[in-house]
Amino acid sequence: MTTEILSKPKYILLVDDNPNNLKVLFEAIQGHGWKALMATNGESAIEQAEYAKPDLILLDVMMPGIDGFEACRRLKANSVTQDVPVIFMTALSDTTDKVKGLEIGAVDYITKPFQQEEVIARLKLHLNLSHLTHTLEQKVEERTAELSKSLEQLQKTQLQLIQSEKMSTLGQLVAGIGHEINNPLNSIVANTFHVQEYTSDMLEVLNLFQEKFAELDPSIAKLLQKIDLEFLNEDLPSLLKSMQHGVTRLEDISLSLRTFARSDISSKVEFQIHEGLNSTVMLLQHRLKSNQDHPEIEVVKDYGDLPPITCYPGQINQVFMNLIANAIDAFEELNRNRSYQEITADPNIITVKTRVNDEKNTVTICIKDNGIGLNPQLQDEIFEQTFTTKAVGKGTGLGLAISHQIVVEKHNGEIELYSIPGQSTEFIVTLPIS
Repeated sequence: MTTEILSKPKYILLVDDNPNNLKVLFEAIQGHGWKALMATNGESAIEQAEYAKPDLILLDVMMPGIDGFEACRRLKANSVTQDVPVIFMTALSDTTDKVKGLEIGAVDYITKPFQQEEVIARLKLHLNLSHLTHTLEQKVEERTAELSKSLEQLQKTQLQLIQSEKMSTLGQLVAGIGHEINNPLNSIVANTFHVQEYTSDMLEVLNLFQEKFAELDPSIAKLLQKIDLEFLNEDLPSLLKSMQHGVTRLEDISLSLRTFARSDISSKVEFQIHEGLNSTVMLLQHRLKSNQDHPEIEVVKDYGDLPPITCYPGQINQVFMNLIANAIDAFEELNRNRSYQEITADPNIITVKTRVNDEKNTVTICIKDNGIGLNPQLQDEIFEQTFTTKAVGKGTGLGLAISHQIVVEKHNGEIELYSIPGQSTEFIVTLPIS
């Protein structure tokens, strides 16, 4: 690029209403290999400068029509010509006029009657300065582009490290919890059937005993009255059934944890998307259920008939977790100024819809909430690493940036946002089947 700039002929625009001055300057410039353009007034100079884009302008101050000062102002106000160096030619000896010319953008001045040697020296100086400035700006642009690219790569690497660390930590946590839960859980599951069977036998013996012996020992009769055998007959089976439901719930949670945090860093495997969505909703159940501040957040599942896809299941589940958790965060913000009754009348709903596109060989997962929405000016920034709408202490805002990287870079998919302020936010994730 530098060689090209040096090899190009230099064009100098000469502006003077005196033909003799133009002739002298023209001859001097031609002798040094520069190309001359000429104008006899300010208006013509501005037109030629915009059209020809000269490397330098020699501009007379005193001319008919607009003078040199006004012509310089207009040249500097025009984005096309503002960077062209301007040297004033003036017969004025008043220092005020010379300062005025420099203040409005000129780089130098030459006093008439001028010496050719001085003119040539000034032209060489400012052409070299212009070339050096252009070269420096170009190097700054190139360096800035390199730094921007390095920064972008650093941010991507940082996201990958954060994501890997989160998945590794989560995997270790789940493995530890699973180990601690499974042993006692397996023992409870194995013994629950026997407890129910033994309890049923004991109650049957007690009832039969009570029927066969009408006259009971007073101490036994008193004890039976105290423990209310009739109530035990009714309540104990229900109690055992409730315990069985609790055990089943624990099994579901344990399975959801294992499904959510699958260790799949090394290679992609086949995975059923609905398993990931169900496990994510299960793990977020504590935030979805009703409490004293709000009724239950309803999750509507509109599942299509999806085939298994080839992916990193743990990472895809992380995307689902981020998107659904963000929807819950939006409801918490929305509900802050609403009463329990107002929320009940206009309930919080998260809709999860899945579809398959056979033509494109992709699956689509839509996660939509009827929360606060997002302002249009913020929607273009939503997946950037430095962007967050959360208050200090409420999160890093990296969830969506990581989700974008997982979907787009790790799986060659797409993630899009559609939001209507005050009404809804919808994330649409598209993933290739294989």
